[in-house]
Amino acid sequence: MAGRRLSDRESALWAQVTAGIRPLRPAPAKLKLPPAPPEAKPAKPPQPTRLPGAAPRPVVAPPRAASNLLDGSWDRRIARGLVSPDSTTDLHGHSLASAHALLDRALEQAIARGDRVLLLVTGRAPRPEAERPFARGAIRAAIGDWLAGSRHADRIAAVRNAHPRHGGGGALYVVLRRPGVRGR
Repeated sequence: MAGRRLSDRESALWAQVTAGIRPLRPAPAKLKLPPAPPEAKPAKPPQPTRLPGAAPRPVVAPPRAASNLLDGSWDRRIARGLVSPDSTTDLHGHSLASAHALLDRALEQAIARGDRVLLLVTGRAPRPEAERPFARGAIRAAIGDWLAGSRHADRIAAVRNAHPRHGGGGALYVVLRRPGVRGR
């Protein structure tokens, strides 16, 4: 720990204190470290991994007040596992492009049928400490932007994490507005 230098008086006092001290174990051989570079620059934060051929995602604002369009009873029912999805779409094993197209079709069909809750199985997002040579959780990471920029965004009331019985952290509930109710 680099700090201030001891004064002459403090150095003398420290020498008296440590004069009678003997190590409990013999000191290990000291390693000779290479000299530090003259001026170390701070490391850049890691850049997000892009899939080959994937276009950069534009930043899209979420639908207006989408998180507040449900009353508290919905959140309580979701937390207790009392919500049953009307339909399910599994995006596992798809490329970003095919998953995006499948999501659009699933929303279109769910709206046409009058579904209220669509279960999207996306897979779990990668852990922050996970380092892999390939991108994982790319679909999960893109879902929010896809839903916000969707042609069906005005029909989405809310997006919530699924209850563990429906996939937990690897799935989402997309709660759709009642038929006939349009966005604000």
